[in-house]
Amino acid sequence: MSKRPPPDPVAVLRGHRASVTDISFHPFKPILFSGSADGELRIWDTFRRQTVSSAWLHSAAHGIVALASSSSLGTNKFVSQGRDGTLKVWDFDDSGLSRIPSLTIKTNTYHFCKFSMAKNQSTGLKEGEPSKNCIETEEAHTNQSCSESSEGLPYVALSGENSSEVEIWDLKSAERFVRLPSNIGHNSSSVSSKGMCMALQLFVPSESQGFLNVLAGYEDGSMLWWDIRNPGAPISSVKFHSEPVLSVCIDESCKGGVSGAADERIVMYSLDHSSSKDL
Repeated sequence: MSKRPPPDPVAVLRGHRASVTDISFHPFKPILFSGSADGELRIWDTFRRQTVSSAWLHSAAHGIVALASSSSLGTNKFVSQGRDGTLKVWDFDDSGLSRIPSLTIKTNTYHFCKFSMAKNQSTGLKEGEPSKNCIETEEAHTNQSCSESSEGLPYVALSGENSSEVEIWDLKSAERFVRLPSNIGHNSSSVSSKGMCMALQLFVPSESQGFLNVLAGYEDGSMLWWDIRNPGAPISSVKFHSEPVLSVCIDESCKGGVSGAADERIVMYSLDHSSSKDL
């Protein structure tokens, strides 16, 4: 059976001088962010298909690893991750991009793993509507902190300074508030044996009572599901792939996902929140 040829592109956006390393659509505006290996960001108007602003956010020696824009940041902000060990929050408006970041976090992580912003279960909330969020801090895992917020969850997960660990950072305070596995856990060595953390998805399923969960893919093909209420050990561990996991994504219901790996397999799976053993 002959394969059909791929469809022609609707448009081709040209302008970067180096390889494009990440792209991200704005959640509410017809805007596309793109970053390249030489550290350049371009903001594109997807209607006119033209660059409306560009700047070098990270050095050419390190480049941009990842970009993200989210309703949790507000309408006129986005985050960039460079291989220089920093996360930066930027402001932009119709006149262009700010030349100085509004926040810089020195994470001291120099991996290729892209950071992940928190994904809430889709509830039909519109921009600006309040939602109730609960988090825990690294210092007091048993104390629940809940607050009303109109900006959602301004948290990011990234591969830690120890490349087998996952760290979650608060973009408002520029502080790390949890490490997975935690230092108090007895499973640190077993997680380290899985190699580097290669792909992440931070999410908030309704069954978790608002607490952050993380799905992490590792160098040996394993995937671990973490709930920050139990930072010492994952609530589930599977190995769908025989090669490093390169990407993971959770659907809008936070009840299923998909992963891709270097073994050329794409795997779809469900997330069973009623079980602590399996994905």
